[in-house]
Amino acid sequence: MPTMLVIHEVEDVDHWLKSPTREEVFGPLGYTVRTFVDPTDAHRVGLIVEGPALDVFEEFMKTDAAADAMRRDGVRPDTVRVLLER
Repeated sequence: MPTMLVIHEVEDVDHWLKSPTREEVFGPLGYTVRTFVDPTDAHRVGLIVEGPALDVFEEFMKTDAAADAMRRDGVRPDTVRVLLER
């Protein structure tokens, strides 16, 4: 089971934290998500994502559903970085 650290920027951290979108999109795919915020940057957040396979995650992130989820949560797509635990 891969563990990923996903770092990105959002428009509004409070909105992002309260949003059920992560659970709605990642839960059915078998992923769990823990959220983090950068105390020194009002827009930088992170996730620890654990789930069944890296390729499933990567393919999902290319979908319209992923783009829509990011838009609803105010994610700045060009800032998304994924680090894989080794």
